[in-house]
Amino acid sequence: MQKNKGIHFEVSERKLLLLIFDLAFVLFGLYAIDLIFDIEYFQLTKQNWIWSLVLVIYLTTFGFVFELYDLKQASKLDSTFKNVLLAVSVTVIFYFFTPIITPFLPEKRIEFIYFYVVIIAAILLWRWIYVSFIVSPRFYKRVLVVGEVSNIENIIKTICVADPNYKVVGYVNTETDKNVVEYNDLEEFDTDNLDQTVKNSYISEIVVAINNSKNITPAIYNQLILLLEKGFVIREYTQVFEEITKRVPVQFVGKDFYKHFPFSRSNQNKLYLFFHRVMDVVCAIIGLIVGMIFVPFIVIGNLIGNKGALFYTQERVGKNGKPFRIIKYRTMVSDAEAQGAKWAVKNDIRVTPFGRFLRNSRLDEIPQFINVLKGDMSIIGPRPERPVFVKKLSQSILFYETRHVVKPGLSGWAQVNTRYGASVEDSIEKLEFDLYYIKHRSFLLDINIIIKTISTIVYYRGQ
Repeated sequence: MQKNKGIHFEVSERKLLLLIFDLAFVLFGLYAIDLIFDIEYFQLTKQNWIWSLVLVIYLTTFGFVFELYDLKQASKLDSTFKNVLLAVSVTVIFYFFTPIITPFLPEKRIEFIYFYVVIIAAILLWRWIYVSFIVSPRFYKRVLVVGEVSNIENIIKTICVADPNYKVVGYVNTETDKNVVEYNDLEEFDTDNLDQTVKNSYISEIVVAINNSKNITPAIYNQLILLLEKGFVIREYTQVFEEITKRVPVQFVGKDFYKHFPFSRSNQNKLYLFFHRVMDVVCAIIGLIVGMIFVPFIVIGNLIGNKGALFYTQERVGKNGKPFRIIKYRTMVSDAEAQGAKWAVKNDIRVTPFGRFLRNSRLDEIPQFINVLKGDMSIIGPRPERPVFVKKLSQSILFYETRHVVKPGLSGWAQVNTRYGASVEDSIEKLEFDLYYIKHRSFLLDINIIIKTISTIVYYRGQ
């Protein structure tokens, strides 16, 4: 049975594949161009291995900043070309201007061009191969859903959008009232001989998506056990959802919520919490020092574009539900909430033109470094919400107040993965990202969020 399943690369494997072959193609390209044109600037030898190491570090760092390893963007050549151009350009600039750890600038200026063009061409060649072969149906993971198909669109839509290579091809309906499903050309599979059906359809994985376990008939249950005993991959839907989307599916979490929220693991790690606080203090001090550079520009822009108070304070909900006052540069008109509290929405008419610039560039959040130093906030964490909205959302969204078990942050997993939240549905999606962060918080995830935040600023996607 295993031989029919074909080859499928998981999300983490595809990201690693992109990174390894980016670097391999670049180093091989530079080695080849040196053999052909005898370039003195960059030569791969045992004596100057440090040059290669620095190039690898720069290229990897800026590759993540400019989203070369975002699988959605990597699957499209147009967005890939733009990201490669930006990442390589910044990499080469840094490489040229750090001659202590990289080669000194060559006398032949044409070698600049060779160096720059070869790196771009090498990466683009590999990315063309990746899009043409890896991101193709031959490498899709073919999946069978066993569950209540009346909700199948919601079950599979999110995970298939998050990972286009994850292809749900059919379903087994476990509902008592059999529903006819017409979604994405899905096929209903016969339950009489599930073992043979899986073989014939080249299924790689079965996902069980059932809210009520009583809906699994003994016949289906026995066939799933038989497949499991043969080594076939069978997984529960919430597990798949969390792995692919990097969100905790709160709407599918029931009375066994404790299985999905092992928060004590990260919240009781004293070493992590200590260094997390050290990072907060260091970043806040650096942020305030750098922010001072922009103060004259922001003051002038506020006088011309905002015409009112420079700073704005507002009550927000912090860790364990404790309220605090957040400090920001004002971005809205002075009487923005004359008619009561309202959600900020995309293209909000209450935001001034200069305020929109401050929001998109994230400059409006510089004063929040003061909140970080005071201990009200962290650099990374769920965004703090207003008490009036917390009260409203906690009444309609299960587990909403669970996001307050950690300090709120300047940036967070929800902020770098979603945009404006102007409805209960948007708040649910953001909550799912926040809960994923709380559940999996670590140094690596914090670094990932910081890099994605830089990408958000670079691409002017602030909110």
